[in-house]
Formats: sequence, C-alpha cells, structure tokens
Amino acid sequence: MPDNEWDPDDYDGGHGFVAEYGTDVVELLDAQPGERVLDIGCGTGHLSAEIADCGSDVVGIDTAEEMVSQARENYPDLTFEVADAREYDPGAFDAVFSNAALHWIPSEDHDAVLSMVADALTADGRFVAELGGQGNVSQIEAAVRAELADRGYEAENPWYFPRLGEYASRLEAHGLEVTAAWLFDRPTALEGGTAGLREWIEMFGDTVLAPVAGHEHKAILDGIEERLRPDLYDAETETWTADYRRLRFVAKR
Repeated sequence: MPDNEWDPDDYDGGHGFVAEYGTDVVELLDAQPGERVLDIGCGTGHLSAEIADCGSDVVGIDTAEEMVSQARENYPDLTFEVADAREYDPGAFDAVFSNAALHWIPSEDHDAVLSMVADALTADGRFVAELGGQGNVSQIEAAVRAELADRGYEAENPWYFPRLGEYASRLEAHGLEVTAAWLFDRPTALEGGTAGLREWIEMFGDTVLAPVAGHEHKAILDGIEERLRPDLYDAETETWTADYRRLRFVAKR
C-alpha cells in the first residue's frame, strides 16, 4: 500500500466524515449477535466498534501502526491487529467488512486481497464494502496533476478507483457472488472551512506531494485551490466539497 503518513488525531478530528458515511455500510452489513467479522482497514476503530455493538466478535486490521494504536486506546475491549490484507492469515469469519480502505491497495494486489477474503468466509458468508469508484475525486486529481506538472513535477497516483463491472468480475473470479452493487456520486463537504481542501490533500494525498520540495508546498496548495475554487468552493458557507464517487457492494461466498 502507498506509504501515506497517518496522524490518528488529525484523522479523527478533521476528517470524521469518513466514519460518519461508513455508518451506512455498517447498516448494510447487518451484523448479527455471535457473528465473527473481519474489518479490513479499520483505522481508528470507530466502525469496528459499531459492528461490535451489534453483538458481533470483530477483528480490525490495518497496516498503519499509529492508527491501530489509537483504535486500541479508543476501544480496549476489541481486537485490533497491525496486518496487511494481502498477506493476512484470517481464520474463519461470517462476514468481511471494509470502508474507504480498499482503494489504497494497488490494482495488481487486489487478487491477493480477494483470495484472502474468499478463504476467510464461511459457507454463505458475505463481503460488504465501500471504496472509491471510477471518477472518484477526478476534479481534485486533475487539478493536482496540472499544478504539479506546471512546476516540473509528475504526480503519483496512490489510489485504485475501479469500475463497477470491473470489480464485480474480480469478485466473481474468486468465487464471490455479487448480490448488490452501486456506483454513485457522493459530493462530500470537507471539514476545516477555508482550509478544508488543503487539509484533505495533506491527509489523504501526502504521497502525491512527496516529490515536492518543502518550500514549494504552500504555493502548490494555493495553486490547486485556485484551480478548483470555481467548482468546489462555496464562499457563502466557506466550505469545500470533494467530488467523491463511491463503489459499494455486497458479495456472498
């Protein structure tokens, strides 16, 4: 996965919408008392805790040690592990869940993840997840690329945003039957007021900015804001809106 640096306090304090929107995916999961559920990309553990509140036995995994440490502090009675979904030895689970995490895994590694999920699920087990879909943050990504190119940098794309049909085929290739899938626009108001966009880029796109010299960061972020201000900024409410597009699915073994 990309070597994004995660600040769990900043993640929870300034980007709480990630977990808030994930509540809908938890409802779709419909976890039952006594079920064993694996949460891939658990972050600071808030959605794992919602699943546990249903009476399920949850194991949350994430590659970011700092996020797992925060999850353990937040919810000391739950189980969280520093682990990579591509290499995880899961044991048996009635359901696998993931929210806003799978798009951080490169396309070429998703077969390893889906193989792990298929092996983990019990008979009739289900995989319920949401990730960025084709076209997610396309305006933001285009502005970042253009601004970096104008300054002599080449932007690295740290995300995988698949088409619905493409990902359904990948799931089915691993013996997972897709029973429901949606690709939908979800414009998302960013926290942080006038600084909301640059804070979002600094949190979720620091891999993109990694090649940029430190003294140029502010000027580049200023330039990105100017490119996107006409379409994504509401001056009256001082709110930036990210052009999110999400892929959500339910698949069964």
